[in-house]
Amino acid sequence: MPIFIMNAHQQSNGIHEIHNLTTRCPLLPRPENQIDLGHHPSWQDAMALARRLWPRHRINGCYYCTKNAVSEESNRSLH
Repeated sequence: MPIFIMNAHQQSNGIHEIHNLTTRCPLLPRPENQIDLGHHPSWQDAMALARRLWPRHRINGCYYCTKNAVSEESNRSLH
């Protein structure tokens, strides 16, 4: 089962990204900036956990290592 982390530092757009540690994403944050989210069957499950733990953070999946990651802004416009 894949291991996921969240970047402790937000990007310039205010989003904290979820990364798949198992796939060795080229955009992983430095180890000291990684928050371990544990093993999850999908990045969506890891994101759901992160959003429960940090409800005030803007959180989304990395474009490169989480399949079908859609930005929060794009996702909102679909609903």
